[in-house]
Amino acid sequence: MNDLERRYLRLLRAYPADYRRARGAEIVGTYLDLAGPGRRWPSPADAADLLRGGLRQRLRAAGVTDLIPGVRLAALLAMVTASALAGVWGVAELHPPPVEWGVPHLGPFVSLGVVAWAAWLLTAVVIAVAPIRIARLTIVLALLLTLALPPVAAALDAPRPPLLMLLPQAALGLLGLALPDRPSRAIRLAPLLSALLAAATTEFLVGLETVGTYYGTTPTIFLPTVGGLLLVVAALLAMGLALGGDARGGWALVTLLTPAGFLAVPALAGGIGGIQGAVTFTQLAGSAVAVALAGPAVLLLTILARTRRNPATQHTGKACPTCGAQP
Repeated sequence: MNDLERRYLRLLRAYPADYRRARGAEIVGTYLDLAGPGRRWPSPADAADLLRGGLRQRLRAAGVTDLIPGVRLAALLAMVTASALAGVWGVAELHPPPVEWGVPHLGPFVSLGVVAWAAWLLTAVVIAVAPIRIARLTIVLALLLTLALPPVAAALDAPRPPLLMLLPQAALGLLGLALPDRPSRAIRLAPLLSALLAAATTEFLVGLETVGTYYGTTPTIFLPTVGGLLLVVAALLAMGLALGGDARGGWALVTLLTPAGFLAVPALAGGIGGIQGAVTFTQLAGSAVAVALAGPAVLLLTILARTRRNPATQHTGKACPTCGAQP
């Protein structure tokens, strides 16, 4: 046994023990046959493929086969929401405050945030026209630019969007990485259409009143409202799909609790109301940490509860337990 085979066998531990015994040698043999000469480590793509396959088999064995399709549905809703928010904030960036206000801004833009919002709008375009593999790389780029804003703004002493806007955007984008591998045309176009609609609506509204700054009562009301609407849409989809015996919507709803919770951080911290300084950074940070812990915990508890409700999957003895399974 060489080093490459040994490392593939370690990755194979992601699969249930019964599945490893039934097909482990076949799977590793296939990867070894396809590996180039002299390779000592599995490629990142092979490692990711094995880990995804192992997770899928463990979920199937636990009786929660609808979880991954539900996460993919949640990813679509997350990217539609992230693209719409990018459309809103991207247009708002084009309307800096009047000079007489004395509010710092970045040239013709409100802040450095214009870079991140442009990246998210580009992501919506790429999802519509490019293979999903390229779209995921664009999502990663937008995520990195979003996360880089606070340190870069501090280094340049430049204004930036507040963390209560950047954090939910990052959470939505991170979930968006789970988009289906072969999305339909409607799924591809949904983020772009939501971005265009949001941008056009925002341009109309800012024509009535100067935006000026990210800080104030409007964002603290707007973000929780978006989070609430996201959960309402997910709940309606869950109920509609459940009528046909499809549990994807329920899993999507539970998965979206975390990004929707980040959108609701201003409300959870008591920030709706317009009293300047009424909410401290400590309150906002505490609410964000609570969401970061509670959201994944609810998802994990739901998986455990569903697993206990379902009887253990019986081993059929088939050489290929997944053959004929519908995607």
